[in-house]
Amino acid sequence: MRRKSLIVLSVALALVVAQSCKSHPETNLLTKYFNAISMRDTTTMSTMAVDPITIDADSWKIISVSEEVIEPAALAEIGAKEADLKRQQDANVPAVLDAKDALDIAKDDYAVARTAAAKAAAKAKMDAAQVKYDEAYGRHQDIIRQYNEAKAAAAKEEEITSFSLGAGQLPNIRDLKGSVHTKDVQIEVKTKAGAVENYKISMKMYQLKDEAANVNHRGRWVITKIEKI
Repeated sequence: MRRKSLIVLSVALALVVAQSCKSHPETNLLTKYFNAISMRDTTTMSTMAVDPITIDADSWKIISVSEEVIEPAALAEIGAKEADLKRQQDANVPAVLDAKDALDIAKDDYAVARTAAAKAAAKAKMDAAQVKYDEAYGRHQDIIRQYNEAKAAAAKEEEITSFSLGAGQLPNIRDLKGSVHTKDVQIEVKTKAGAVENYKISMKMYQLKDEAANVNHRGRWVITKIEKI
């Protein structure tokens, strides 16, 4: 009975230790990051942070850690939005060109009109064509703006996803499904000059799956943003 109790206790302690290590990745990551800073090892820093920056730190400590937030990975959705807006952009080009052609014709008609009545009629036609062209061009510019924003968002999310997975260029990375885990860590830094500064460190980790190939891709915690607060 005693031996059985000891085994149960050992297993429980092992689970607690494992859970503790699993729940606090920020300590290990930030320790390695600040060690790299102290050694001016920018190469190592760049393996842990998407946009690594150097902090003048004599010492540092964690002040607070947010709850870990787990959400569905968004890369596939963002990529689909980008593709849809690209299709809309391409499909809208003929409408803009048609409106421009109609406006050019109306301007030509106005230029050759001779009588006052003909001028007035041509002017009304030209003004209406201008309104239609402005509307079509405005819609097209709005689609272009949305597409460029979606394209930039998809590229950034793909960069962070690939960085966490450490997988280089996965050709089907935008098709992977799974979850993204995020944490925000507030730290206090004492600089070498004796000043005290506070920073917020944003971290992410991805757990994705290639459902077609039934292959799991577990990422590592990485620093996605460092900002002074």
